[in-house]
Amino acid sequence: MKKLNVILIAFFITGISSAFAQTKYFSRNGDVSFYSSAPLEQIEAHNTSANSVLDASTGQIEFAVLMKAFGFEKALMEEHFNENYVESDKYPKSTFKGKIENISAVDFTKDGIYPVNVTGKFTLHGVTKDVTAPGTIEVKGGSVKAKSEFKILIADYGIEIPKLVADKVAREVKITVNVPYQELNKS
Repeated sequence: MKKLNVILIAFFITGISSAFAQTKYFSRNGDVSFYSSAPLEQIEAHNTSANSVLDASTGQIEFAVLMKAFGFEKALMEEHFNENYVESDKYPKSTFKGKIENISAVDFTKDGIYPVNVTGKFTLHGVTKDVTAPGTIEVKGGSVKAKSEFKILIADYGIEIPKLVADKVAREVKITVNVPYQELNKS
């Protein structure tokens, strides 16, 4: 009987671990922002409606961001961003599809801030490039938040800067991602 109890307990614990390992998280209100600093102008914009899915068992992670949802301090900046640079009508969204390489280091059942490494394909302006970035997964009271920051060269994505405004637009842009996740219901 003891042997049967040990086997049942082991099976139960394995089942619980598997259930946690298969958990998926989603967000419809991720904050993606970018910042560029040039000699004559600082440009910053935020988008608080990024969609994302995170598979806690595999580390697969995906983002989709509508370009027209970025908000700027100045309306003219927003207009130039959408019409002249990212061409939002032609390329309406930016995406990231990748993986948290060290997902096994994250304990989704225990509060903490876990450093992670993310690799994947970032698509902007119709161009896809490999991206690797450090980040963190914060687990607190059952909630999960992901954060990361990386830089891109806008020329790598086919975005041209007119010579007339070359002093106002930086060649390198810092992108910051801050996403609060919710557990995806299994119903």
